[in-house]
Amino acid sequence: MNTSFKKTLLQIARDAITEQLTGEILIDRNRLTDQYPELTEPGAVFVTLNKNHQLRGCIGSIEAHRPLMDDIIENAVSAAFRDPRFIPLIKDELPDISVEISILSAPEVVGYNSVTELKQKVKPGTDGIILSNGYHRAVFLPQVWEQLPGFDLFFEHLCKKAGLSGNCLNDFPRIEKFHVTIVEEP
Repeated sequence: MNTSFKKTLLQIARDAITEQLTGEILIDRNRLTDQYPELTEPGAVFVTLNKNHQLRGCIGSIEAHRPLMDDIIENAVSAAFRDPRFIPLIKDELPDISVEISILSAPEVVGYNSVTELKQKVKPGTDGIILSNGYHRAVFLPQVWEQLPGFDLFFEHLCKKAGLSGNCLNDFPRIEKFHVTIVEEP
């Protein structure tokens, strides 16, 4: 992925947020898709907003279900205005916000018969994880390993995020792993 394309992805996310704040149209879809046809291909992204190195919003798609450009736009707007953990972003905050886009690979089911076996199949710091059990589901991007570096701690928090007990791995939930390509503002 070249530098120009990375800058374009970040600009799309930032412009989508600015459009919501100002009402002006900044994204020229036709020009962008002519220049980068890959924007029309299905893509799944998480858009993370940070303010002064603190999380300010993060929303994303686990699986590719719409064109990459649309997924970036929708998730940027959702991270800025619909993340239930934060109040909606205001215009005055925009200069202090940094944008990070995580482009997800297709999830891969991890088969395992024990927690020990799962530990052997998951790469801390590299794998993002989707955990699901019935109607309970949660996802952690690979970046979460930085805050929760140990396997046990990581999965305890992921289980709780899904609304399950911290030791939910004993119930053998479905585990999927994925990788991300990170594009971030300097």
